[in-house]
Amino acid sequence: MSQTTELAGAALMREFVPSSPFAALLGITVEELSRDHAVLALPERPELATMGQTVHGGALATLLDTAAMAAAWCIEELPPALRGATAALTVTYLAPATGAVRAAAQVLSRGRTLVTVDATASCADQPVARALVTYKIG
Repeated sequence: MSQTTELAGAALMREFVPSSPFAALLGITVEELSRDHAVLALPERPELATMGQTVHGGALATLLDTAAMAAAWCIEELPPALRGATAALTVTYLAPATGAVRAAAQVLSRGRTLVTVDATASCADQPVARALVTYKIG
Protein backbone atom coordinates (compact mmCIF):
# COMPACT_ATOMS: atom_id res chain seq x y z
CA MET A 1 0.00 0.00 0.00
CA SER A 2 1.46 3.37 -0.94
CA GLN A 3 1.81 6.07 1.71
CA THR A 4 -0.61 8.31 -0.17
CA THR A 5 -3.42 5.73 -0.03
CA GLU A 6 -5.57 6.09 3.07
CA LEU A 7 -6.34 3.01 5.15
CA ALA A 8 -9.84 1.67 4.52
CA GLY A 9 -10.64 1.98 8.23
CA ALA A 10 -9.36 5.57 8.40
CA ALA A 11 -11.58 6.52 5.46
CA LEU A 12 -14.52 4.92 7.27
CA MET A 13 -13.76 6.87 10.47
CA ARG A 14 -13.48 10.18 8.56
CA GLU A 15 -17.09 9.62 7.50
CA PHE A 16 -18.42 7.93 10.63
CA VAL A 17 -17.25 10.25 13.45
CA PRO A 18 -18.82 13.47 12.10
CA SER A 19 -22.07 11.64 11.32
CA SER A 20 -22.32 9.87 14.69
CA PRO A 21 -25.18 11.71 16.45
CA PHE A 22 -23.62 11.96 19.94
CA ALA A 23 -20.14 12.86 18.66
CA ALA A 24 -21.73 15.51 16.43
CA LEU A 25 -23.77 16.86 19.36
CA LEU A 26 -20.55 17.32 21.35
CA GLY A 27 -18.72 18.78 18.35
CA ILE A 28 -16.02 16.08 18.20
CA THR A 29 -13.84 16.34 15.09
CA VAL A 30 -11.16 14.15 13.53
CA GLU A 31 -7.69 15.69 13.35
CA GLU A 32 -5.43 12.74 12.46
CA LEU A 33 -5.86 9.12 11.46
CA SER A 34 -3.11 6.62 10.68
CA ARG A 35 -2.52 2.92 11.26
CA ASP A 36 -3.60 2.10 14.85
CA HIS A 37 -3.66 5.81 15.78
CA ALA A 38 -6.21 8.61 15.99
CA VAL A 39 -6.33 12.19 17.24
CA LEU A 40 -9.74 13.76 17.84
CA ALA A 41 -10.72 17.14 19.25
CA LEU A 42 -13.47 18.48 21.48
CA PRO A 43 -14.14 22.21 21.13
CA GLU A 44 -14.46 24.66 23.98
CA ARG A 45 -18.21 25.21 24.44
CA PRO A 46 -20.18 26.44 27.46
CA GLU A 47 -22.64 23.53 27.02
CA LEU A 48 -19.84 21.03 27.79
CA ALA A 49 -18.95 22.54 31.16
CA THR A 50 -19.83 20.99 34.47
CA MET A 51 -19.06 24.10 36.50
CA GLY A 52 -17.51 27.37 35.39
CA GLN A 53 -15.20 26.53 32.49
CA THR A 54 -14.38 22.97 33.56
CA VAL A 55 -15.22 20.40 30.89
CA HIS A 56 -17.65 17.72 32.11
CA GLY A 57 -16.03 14.34 32.80
CA GLY A 58 -18.65 12.62 30.65
CA ALA A 59 -17.64 14.74 27.66
CA LEU A 60 -13.98 13.79 28.27
CA ALA A 61 -14.90 10.10 28.57
CA THR A 62 -16.86 10.29 25.32
CA LEU A 63 -13.92 11.96 23.55
CA LEU A 64 -11.51 9.28 24.81
CA ASP A 65 -13.89 6.46 23.89
CA THR A 66 -14.48 7.88 20.40
CA ALA A 67 -10.74 8.39 19.80
CA ALA A 68 -10.05 4.81 20.90
CA MET A 69 -12.78 3.50 18.61
CA ALA A 70 -11.32 5.46 15.69
CA ALA A 71 -7.81 4.11 16.37
CA ALA A 72 -9.17 0.55 16.60
CA TRP A 73 -10.75 0.94 13.15
CA CYS A 74 -7.57 2.37 11.53
CA ILE A 75 -6.78 -0.82 9.67
CA GLU A 76 -6.03 -1.67 6.04
CA GLU A 77 -8.94 -4.00 5.32
CA LEU A 78 -12.41 -3.77 6.80
CA PRO A 79 -14.05 -6.89 8.25
CA PRO A 80 -17.09 -8.32 6.45
CA ALA A 81 -19.43 -7.00 9.17
CA LEU A 82 -19.07 -3.32 10.04
CA ARG A 83 -19.96 -3.78 13.70
CA GLY A 84 -18.15 -2.59 16.76
CA ALA A 85 -18.65 -1.77 20.41
CA THR A 86 -16.70 -0.68 23.44
CA ALA A 87 -16.25 -3.73 25.67
CA ALA A 88 -14.47 -1.89 28.50
CA LEU A 89 -13.59 1.71 29.28
CA THR A 90 -11.54 2.82 32.29
CA VAL A 91 -10.96 6.55 32.63
CA THR A 92 -8.59 8.21 35.08
CA TYR A 93 -9.02 11.96 35.46
CA LEU A 94 -5.72 13.75 36.03
CA ALA A 95 -6.57 17.46 36.07
CA PRO A 96 -9.44 19.80 35.23
CA ALA A 97 -9.85 20.53 31.52
CA THR A 98 -10.69 24.15 30.80
CA GLY A 99 -10.87 24.80 27.09
CA ALA A 100 -10.56 22.79 23.92
CA VAL A 101 -9.36 19.20 24.42
CA ARG A 102 -7.49 16.83 22.11
CA ALA A 103 -7.39 13.06 22.56
CA ALA A 104 -4.65 10.90 21.08
CA ALA A 105 -5.34 7.16 20.95
CA GLN A 106 -2.86 4.39 20.16
CA VAL A 107 -3.57 0.68 19.74
CA LEU A 108 -1.57 -1.38 22.24
CA SER A 109 -2.62 -4.83 21.05
CA ARG A 110 -4.89 -6.28 18.41
CA GLY A 111 -6.46 -9.74 18.62
CA ARG A 112 -8.89 -11.42 16.25
CA THR A 113 -11.79 -9.21 17.36
CA LEU A 114 -10.63 -7.36 20.50
CA VAL A 115 -8.41 -4.30 20.35
CA THR A 116 -6.78 -2.69 23.40
CA VAL A 117 -6.22 1.05 23.08
CA ASP A 118 -4.47 3.65 25.27
CA ALA A 119 -5.89 7.17 24.96
CA THR A 120 -4.82 10.46 26.53
CA ALA A 121 -6.85 13.67 26.57
CA SER A 122 -4.90 16.91 26.81
CA CYS A 123 -5.83 20.55 27.27
CA ALA A 124 -3.17 23.11 26.32
CA ASP A 125 -0.68 20.22 25.96
CA GLN A 126 -1.27 19.11 29.58
CA PRO A 127 -2.77 15.64 30.15
CA VAL A 128 -6.20 15.89 31.78
CA ALA A 129 -7.47 12.30 31.46
CA ARG A 130 -6.27 8.88 30.41
CA ALA A 131 -8.22 5.81 29.32
CA LEU A 132 -7.63 2.16 28.70
CA VAL A 133 -10.23 0.92 26.23
CA THR A 134 -11.08 -2.55 24.97
CA TYR A 135 -12.95 -2.32 21.69
CA LYS A 136 -14.61 -5.19 19.78
CA ILE A 137 -14.62 -5.13 15.99
CA GLY A 138 -16.92 -7.41 14.01
